[in-house]
Amino acid sequence: MAAYFITQIDIHDPDGHQDYLAGFMPIFDHHRGRLLTISSKPVERIEGVWPDGGIVLMEFPDLAAAKAWKDDPEYIELAKIRQATAATNLILVEGI
Repeated sequence: MAAYFITQIDIHDPDGHQDYLAGFMPIFDHHRGRLLTISSKPVERIEGVWPDGGIVLMEFPDLAAAKAWKDDPEYIELAKIRQATAATNLILVEGI
């Protein structure tokens, strides 16, 4: 069953964030991830409260692949750049 990371991201250092983006895809591809949407623009709120920033929706074949990507030592090191250059909310959900 597929698994999805839903990320809300507010990039406050676009230049520094480029280093994160440069290293992202090789690690992501290695874990069979698929990008479903990337938006650096604010979302359109339909109901409720939602933080400012863009959305990244990532799909993995299953929870094991998703967690392997998240726990990959190379990604953990790369994520430090994201954490320094952007504020993020990140959740993992399993598909139906």
